[in-house]
Amino acid sequence: MTSPVYFWNLRASVKAPYPERIRRLLDRTGFAENVDGGELTAVKIHFGERGVTSHVQPLMLKPIIDFLLKAGARPFLTDASTLYVGQRGEAVSHAMQAAMHGFDPLLLGAPVIIADGLKGASQEALPVAGGKHMDKAYIAADIANADLFVSVNHAKGHELAGFGGALKNIGMGSASKQGKMQQHVSTGPMVVLDRCKGCGACVGMCSAKALTLVEAPDGKGKKILLHQDSCIGCGACFLACKHGGLEINWKTDVAAFLERMMEYAAAVLQPRAKPCLHISFVTCVTPDCDCMGFSDACICPDVGILASLDPVAIDQASIDLINKAEPLWPSHLPKGLKAGDDKLRALRPHLPEDFGLSYAEALGLGTRQYELIAL
Repeated sequence: MTSPVYFWNLRASVKAPYPERIRRLLDRTGFAENVDGGELTAVKIHFGERGVTSHVQPLMLKPIIDFLLKAGARPFLTDASTLYVGQRGEAVSHAMQAAMHGFDPLLLGAPVIIADGLKGASQEALPVAGGKHMDKAYIAADIANADLFVSVNHAKGHELAGFGGALKNIGMGSASKQGKMQQHVSTGPMVVLDRCKGCGACVGMCSAKALTLVEAPDGKGKKILLHQDSCIGCGACFLACKHGGLEINWKTDVAAFLERMMEYAAAVLQPRAKPCLHISFVTCVTPDCDCMGFSDACICPDVGILASLDPVAIDQASIDLINKAEPLWPSHLPKGLKAGDDKLRALRPHLPEDFGLSYAEALGLGTRQYELIAL
């Protein structure tokens, strides 16, 4: 069995400009046939960290929102707070960052709702069917409770996962802080004693009572002590600490990390009675995530926009199209690559060849076998 992936190569004309091409692309998926009318529809997107310019722009998003509104859905743009402390670490700053990047509800026709609440703790524990790492996942509540789900994805490289597309956007992006921690590490945060000021802000934030203040080893003041056995990995302490005294321990088994991320995507998608729509922009293909605070030079020319009801197929198609494209320099790519070479693994050769897609397929999220249908 193959899944259809619909593809537009960005060619347009006076009679068929961008909005019309997007409408035709999304019509082909048949998603609108599943909308009864009035369903609250989560449109999962990355609003871009401050300094990023390569994320999906509001102007490109408007025809997608219009398509959903015409179908009878009630869409809202959404994301969950980050585990690290930045412009998107809690809902107020996150919503302001979205506004600064132009995601205006009065212009787009859909509001911005940060799905995991004010401080990233509003979550639902959803089952993971068939997973080997976990039996439940902590998903941002407003995504879990939405009637319909749409992912709008920026296809690109990623510093840890190797590739960021639909499944990365869904699995990691839909998780609450506790869910993101569960995917990244099995233990709690890493304490950086040199930066700890002994203020105790993180102690008050820790609901599990896993943090206490103790006398510093040098006898000068107090420092944080982490009780690993009590830590539940909620990530609240990262937001509380303003000095960098608590950090994410990024050292992890990448293959296992990718599998945990796919299990989180399964928790979002498996319970849904109706198909989900996935739209991937294979444009501004940067080597790193839109969380980085900058956008590096693209590694290939703009390829096009894909749409499918199958997240595995759309990710496989995105990877294949990136690799088939001509490499661009100057960029982070090593010299000597040709069209057809694996650009993403050239950037990070230690990563699994399939970027976790085989495991997503095994979980029943879709198939890597696809038919690319040009618009």
